[in-house]
Amino acid sequence: MLNDALFNQSSPPQIVNKRAKFDYHLEEEIVAGMVLNGREVRAARDGHVQLKGAFATIRGGELWLNNASFSIKLNERGKANQKTVDTEPKKLLVSRKQLNNLIEQKQQGFTIVPIKMLTGGKFIKLVISLGKGKKKFDKRETIKRRDIERDAKRILKFR
Repeated sequence: MLNDALFNQSSPPQIVNKRAKFDYHLEEEIVAGMVLNGREVRAARDGHVQLKGAFATIRGGELWLNNASFSIKLNERGKANQKTVDTEPKKLLVSRKQLNNLIEQKQQGFTIVPIKMLTGGKFIKLVISLGKGKKKFDKRETIKRRDIERDAKRILKFR
């Protein structure tokens, strides 16, 4: 579904929301464009973006990314580079058909969660997914399954 070949994944750092797969049952993925200014683009290309705790909302018929942290370097004359964290909402660009689909899914109780940011190539894209929140016992089950798989790999490695 996603054409990662369009984005050179080897050169830029990967910006991934690791908590998303742990906290949500993820359904379908959508690639959305982002409206950013120059400093935010530089932060994204350098890998200074944090997607942990970020989510997307629909306001006024538009899709917005909330709680994503962009660490921006401020370069003033005579002073060392200062870093500030920008967490204001960013506009996401999707087609009208995709937006209508997201509105329907959101009414059914799904959350729109960012999965990863694609920074290679000419544009910066955000992969978002529809997810339902996991309960505590689901999270415990995920941890158990991950531990069992890790132990099995360890045993097979030493044989």
